[in-house]
Amino acid sequence: MDDFDYIVVGAGTAGCLLANRLSADRRNRVLLLEAGGKDDYVWIHIPVGYLYCIGNPRTDWMYMTEAEPGLNGRSIRYPRGKVFGGCSSINGMIYMRGQRGDYDGWADLGNPGWAWDEVLPFFKQHEDYYRLDGGAQDELHGHGGEWRIEAQRLRWEILDAWREAAAEQGIPACDDFNRGDNFGCGYFEVNQRRGFRWNAAKAFLRQAITRQNLTVMSGAHVERLLLSEDGARVTGVAVRDAGGGPSRSVSARREVVLAAGAVGTPQILELSGIGRPEVLAQAGVPIRLAAPGVGENLQDHLQLRTVFKVKGAATLNVQANSPWGKARMGLEYLLFRTGPMSMSPSQLGAFARSDPGQARANVEYHVQPLSLDKFGDPLHRFPAITASVCNLRPTARGSIHIRSPRSEDAPKIAPNYLSTPEDRQVAADSIRLTRRIVGSPALARYAPEEFVPGPQYDSDEALAEAAGLVGTTIFHPVGTCKMGPANDPLAVVDAQLRFRGVTGLRIADASVMPTITSGNTNSPTLMIAERAAAWMLAAAD
Repeated sequence: MDDFDYIVVGAGTAGCLLANRLSADRRNRVLLLEAGGKDDYVWIHIPVGYLYCIGNPRTDWMYMTEAEPGLNGRSIRYPRGKVFGGCSSINGMIYMRGQRGDYDGWADLGNPGWAWDEVLPFFKQHEDYYRLDGGAQDELHGHGGEWRIEAQRLRWEILDAWREAAAEQGIPACDDFNRGDNFGCGYFEVNQRRGFRWNAAKAFLRQAITRQNLTVMSGAHVERLLLSEDGARVTGVAVRDAGGGPSRSVSARREVVLAAGAVGTPQILELSGIGRPEVLAQAGVPIRLAAPGVGENLQDHLQLRTVFKVKGAATLNVQANSPWGKARMGLEYLLFRTGPMSMSPSQLGAFARSDPGQARANVEYHVQPLSLDKFGDPLHRFPAITASVCNLRPTARGSIHIRSPRSEDAPKIAPNYLSTPEDRQVAADSIRLTRRIVGSPALARYAPEEFVPGPQYDSDEALAEAAGLVGTTIFHPVGTCKMGPANDPLAVVDAQLRFRGVTGLRIADASVMPTITSGNTNSPTLMIAERAAAWMLAAAD
């Protein structure tokens, strides 16, 4: 029971797919390790249940960032899934690939095989796109795979008006954000099946877990990687049960693949003595391999939550603050799997240019028919909408590093938000764009009134300050173990996701992205895992 062909660390978005693909060949003995628990919490599966999963230690690692200078010294929540399915069990369920230019850019950085036309088949391979249910064909979408994508099951009049207002500002209607150019405005498509969340555990692990050659362990905390005596090869992992007790060593005959995410993967590497020498020395971890890129290059999408009071519009604020409204929502979901309980955190999306000089859409909107002071707080008692806008390609780079040799200690997360002049300018420009959209004729009948951040913030400097006051993560950390060519001193893995410096180790999660994708990052992570599995299986033949 302690000797496998492959060990997959992390049963999140990437790990569930990897376990499925690697164990499909019955000759392979595969071990999947998950430090969190099973996805048997009811609120994981009801779409609106993200409200009860984020900030809940049962399903969220409850990380916090360091005090961020760009956020006026604030430390903010940094949710990460602590359960089978990982972040796909607690996220906004939005299906988003990004833009053609993202992947062509990866290839241009010296990563052959990652251009848009080369990764597209790996998106399609696991896709089950609802518009093809009737047998239609589409060169850009797939059908019959495990990853279900459906239309949302509700609409809001106020959001339809917002989309019309966006069109009045030159942002056209769009009914598919996943064809390589996501410029436009429309309702997000979501990872749901008939009104229930469709997470990676349901999609990929449920059908594989009965295979005799796949062993799955929950509550399995990986303390470190095991290396050969000469340090040239990763031979397995040291793992202990979450309830305590001694570590046990588990061996991998072929490969260990880290799929613990942009936070967990660099943490495990550094606990193993692999990373920046100064970080390891400060944490009291003996150095086994100097790898200066580990934990560096952190990128994330910072959302600026602008709130506007409205009049004469149905919003969730009004409905959710009424006992009868709550009862009506519950009954509608029980009977039809529709209504507010079926909705993702954000229903309407838009991709736009913050200024005309941008070559392609560089900001993304998540528009909601609700408002609140901060995530986890009660909804406001007045009708309002929230238009969150994020810079899709921030120039700031942060880091994630361990604090101590104890695997149970949370790492130091420093995103470095708004630390560059370019990011502060995009923040100011995007708030101005939001105001132009909300001030368009299509929304005039609702008499929108800016509530957050407030019209008193007007100059570039004041708007950058406002961004620091209202900005928060939109849960898209990537890049902390980036792939790149051999001449890049910060490249942690090569273009086939093999670790540079030791054999027997790959990384297959969002940490390998050299630059962040222009949109939500969950489905690109599945594509990365799909690519990694194909290379691993090919190497074994």
